[in-house]
Amino acid sequence: MTDANKFSPVAFDPKGYAAKRRKTDAKFAVAYDALEDEFAALAALLKARAAAGLTQAEVASRMGVSQPVVARIESSLGKKDHSPSLNTLRRYADACGMKLVIQMVAH
Repeated sequence: MTDANKFSPVAFDPKGYAAKRRKTDAKFAVAYDALEDEFAALAALLKARAAAGLTQAEVASRMGVSQPVVARIESSLGKKDHSPSLNTLRRYADACGMKLVIQMVAH
C-alpha cells in the first residue's frame, strides 16, 4: 500500500464546530438552540443503553421489536417530523433496566 492509499481520517469536533458557528451565525444559533431538548433526550437514551452495556439489537430484543426500530427511535429525536411516544420511551428505559423520569426546570 502506498502512502497515497493510506486511510487518513479527518478530525471533526461537532461540539466545537457548533460552538464556533453559533458565535458567527445567528440563524445557526437559533436552529441549534431549538434542538436542545432533542439533543438532551438522545443523549439520555444513548447514556442509558451504554450504562446497561447493551447494543441496539439487545434493546430491541428486550422491547420485542427489531433493531431498525431502535435505530429509528434513537435517530428520530433529532428530527421534528416524528418523535417517540412516552410509552415507547418507557419501554426503551425498561429494556435498559431503567425508569423513565420526566422533569421540568426553570430556564
